[in-house]
Amino acid sequence: RGSIGMGLSDVSVFGLKTRAERILFVIDANRQMVTDKKGGLNSYKVIKDEVTDMVGNLSAGTLFNVMLQDRSRTMLFKPQLSSAGADVHQQLIQWITPINSDATKVGLEQNPAAKKPKLTALPDEEVHKILPHGHRGNETAFMTQYALEQNVDAIFFITGYHRGFETLRRPMNEREKAEYERAIAKPDYIKQMAKHQEEKPKMQARINAEMEKINAERKAKGQPPRVLEQRHGVYSNAHELGLKWTNPHPPHPPRSFEVKDHLVSKYFRDLVDTLYEDNDKPVPSVNVVLFLAGDEVFDANAKTLLDKYVRFFRGKNRVIRGENEIKGARSSKETQN
Repeated sequence: RGSIGMGLSDVSVFGLKTRAERILFVIDANRQMVTDKKGGLNSYKVIKDEVTDMVGNLSAGTLFNVMLQDRSRTMLFKPQLSSAGADVHQQLIQWITPINSDATKVGLEQNPAAKKPKLTALPDEEVHKILPHGHRGNETAFMTQYALEQNVDAIFFITGYHRGFETLRRPMNEREKAEYERAIAKPDYIKQMAKHQEEKPKMQARINAEMEKINAERKAKGQPPRVLEQRHGVYSNAHELGLKWTNPHPPHPPRSFEVKDHLVSKYFRDLVDTLYEDNDKPVPSVNVVLFLAGDEVFDANAKTLLDKYVRFFRGKNRVIRGENEIKGARSSKETQN
């Protein structure tokens, strides 16, 4: 439906294959993609080369776009889908080359062109309203909807985090806010928090000293500086470097609450109907390349969730671990159209 097949291309990204004429590549630019255990900046260059090579091998009539994402912030290569060709291929290479090529400018954190987009479909639905709420599952669902809104027939996510349609979280209601305020007003909580806050600048100094030492050793070996994940600032960095707190943060009272899974599934079924089925367009295949560190935990439940997610969109997934695996998994260069 909705196509006469004039611009169809065979597409293969890290071994995930499909045939399509309107393609969106979504590349995670978050600093978690360039941590040491994933191969650092070198592995990220492999990802950029894989996508640009695939774009260079698309048929002339194929339409495509590339989106960079950093949590819920995004940056599109072009404002709308563009026809494949030699000129636009070179433009893409120039556009994407600087991304995650410098350890001091990681992700989209310092990029003024990166914005958090506004979702347009199903604005009155409750699930739509909670998608911008900043939790991992919400971010995955947010990016899924934004990708679907690009009017394509194949989507490839290359990301460092994906648990499929995992549990979404909503903000607190008024009753829950009151309970939270009571919990953090207790004397023991206040006392422990004061000690913890006093230690935070000392922990940051320890992190800085450790990173100085690490990067001096790396520089002597001709290696690039180390990149820390930093999702939760000083807390993520201390954990990653194995530094222990003398006065840890007091236990967090609940600040968000789960949304029932069947409501999330229903929302995305309705979304697909609204964007595609009701307009007589083919539902896109959604494919996920999940790039993990060699020892990163990804248990059977997480894999089941990811499998369920791609089946929902008649797509495929592949889990790749570390620098050696990602180099060996490349497949776009040999794909001819």
